[in-house]
Amino acid sequence: MTAESAQRFEALEAQAASLVDVFKRAGYEQVAPSVIQPADVFLDQIGERIRSRTYVFTDLAGEELCLRPDLTVPASRLYLERHPNADVEARYCYNGSAFRFQPAGGTEVHPREFRQAGIECFGVADRESADVEVVLLAVEALRTAGLTDFNIQFGDIALFYALLDALELPERWRLKLRHYFWRPPVFHALLARLARGERPQGNGPAAELAAGLAKLDQEAAEEKVAAYLEEQGVPLAGNRSLTEITARLVDLGADLSSDPLRKEMATVIDYYLSVSGPPKESLDRIAMIAKGAGIDLGPALEATVRRFERLEQNGVDLARASFTTEFGRNLEYYTGLVFQVGAEGQRDTGPIAGGGRYDDLLSHVGAPRNVPAVGSAIHTQRLLAAVER
Repeated sequence: MTAESAQRFEALEAQAASLVDVFKRAGYEQVAPSVIQPADVFLDQIGERIRSRTYVFTDLAGEELCLRPDLTVPASRLYLERHPNADVEARYCYNGSAFRFQPAGGTEVHPREFRQAGIECFGVADRESADVEVVLLAVEALRTAGLTDFNIQFGDIALFYALLDALELPERWRLKLRHYFWRPPVFHALLARLARGERPQGNGPAAELAAGLAKLDQEAAEEKVAAYLEEQGVPLAGNRSLTEITARLVDLGADLSSDPLRKEMATVIDYYLSVSGPPKESLDRIAMIAKGAGIDLGPALEATVRRFERLEQNGVDLARASFTTEFGRNLEYYTGLVFQVGAEGQRDTGPIAGGGRYDDLLSHVGAPRNVPAVGSAIHTQRLLAAVER
């Protein structure tokens, strides 16, 4: 280790100690989740963009494992190890490494191994208060570390889901639009196609086969697909299993049989997803869109308005913040509030901190029910670079 890298390491350690001290004084217990995690848990929950950058390997016993690409899922699993019934409030903080493949190679601001200092808040029924608590604590930690010139971008996935639920959409398209929210190009292509009244190609052998699977159970559907592939001389090779091929064909069949999406519904969704700007102005515009469409966003919009009021009352400068309806971060387990913090003039380095609410995640990793949960993580290398500059 060179003298310069040793100094860098010491500076990171001192900064991390300062951040963790802020968290501990706020009542968060310091924990150390395992670095090596079951791969299936992550690959099922984190979403397409992070999934493709996760280091996955098979151990000598044949178990598929991964190096954690973030610390939220490991902290959630640790919570469930301690509280299997998921019926206890808990607040954890941590400082540790995470690992992600970098297509352009590791750099100082985009390393393959990076450190996160963060917090996770589990089981607090008052979601609004927990959201505010986590955002305020993240901001306090950044300021304590010396970052003064920053902006915050907010989004709210629960508000988008409330919009979809309020609109008269065929259930098939409601579920599809929720699923593709994190992939804007695919989402907008689907919405545009539905707005034009177009369906997937309904002719040809694939569509005919897909239509014949609708009323079959999983085993029978796979048998029919296997027989078709054998008849056509198509071998099962590559990355797709028979189960995956069958699932895609069943999905196509459901698309073909679903009712079309009314064009005016697609227009409302487009208007909603074009909203971006200062939080108060953005929420006023959303209320106008809802009124014009004759729908009520009810508790979801009211909760978002109150959250910003409480953040402003507690010293968050909303003039330095924005609210973007299409913003969801790149981790697909989020279900409500999302936010990220960037340093002014350093957009190329990526966000310094971020977080959000993920009420469905714990049930997917073993909890007997959905558990209210919200957290935030700070990329400490980026924070140190921003403070030094």
